[in-house]
Amino acid sequence: MSNIAEIRDLVFGYGDRIILSDLEMTFPKGKVIGIMGISGSGKTTILRLLGGLVTPQRGEVLINGERIDTSDTAKLYRQRRQMGMLFQHGALFTDLSVFENVAFPLREQTDLPEELIHDLVLMKLDAVGLRSAAWLMPSEISGGMARRVALARTIALDPQLILYDEPFTGLDPISMGVTSNLIRHLNDALQSTTVLVSHDVPETFSIADYVYFLCDGRILAHGTPAEMEQSSDPFVHQFVHAEMDGPVAFHYPGRSMAEDLGLKEAL
Repeated sequence: MSNIAEIRDLVFGYGDRIILSDLEMTFPKGKVIGIMGISGSGKTTILRLLGGLVTPQRGEVLINGERIDTSDTAKLYRQRRQMGMLFQHGALFTDLSVFENVAFPLREQTDLPEELIHDLVLMKLDAVGLRSAAWLMPSEISGGMARRVALARTIALDPQLILYDEPFTGLDPISMGVTSNLIRHLNDALQSTTVLVSHDVPETFSIADYVYFLCDGRILAHGTPAEMEQSSDPFVHQFVHAEMDGPVAFHYPGRSMAEDLGLKEAL
């Protein structure tokens, strides 16, 4: 099976602070790939690398077999044309209507006539159940609806690679279920590849074909959701089953309470 994207032997950091180390990942065509881990483990940085927003210190990122080169602007823009990105909080343009938000990438990236853009926008909004909300403003719709509008904008150009940064954050259970079903349905309909960064285990496992677990900037475990549910790795087990006790400590590392209260001498 061909891979739309690959990450090979990658190291990335800011100055001397290493964020990701020895990263090896593949993203096959037509699959939903989950990336999970605690906050600060480098999940969103992987999306930034796939989008060519940052440059690795070592290794390479490939899109359809071509290396992403952030110094080649024309090539980078051509590669980004194959991608769609759903930001964590939707990032709708607040001064534009729902329709105009979805039309924006079509107007920016194509020379399509306005009549065709009109029809395409309505089709994308219909796919997320919001065709009748086309002329409302973002302030007039709910948070869950706004996320679906952002999803319609993300797929406006029928991208081969769709990147989702925490798409379930802040959604009620119904909106969360609707969003997860849409992600899976749209991926299958477009025959695209989805890369999904999320903390939500049930929703991610319900739609993902494969999952990578990050810890301290490295791939700690990977496999199908079923394999990850049965994993014996202490970190994966703690994360998947939301357990208090495990390698991820509740307290920030530091001195003991006795030391902070000046009780060490008295004990």
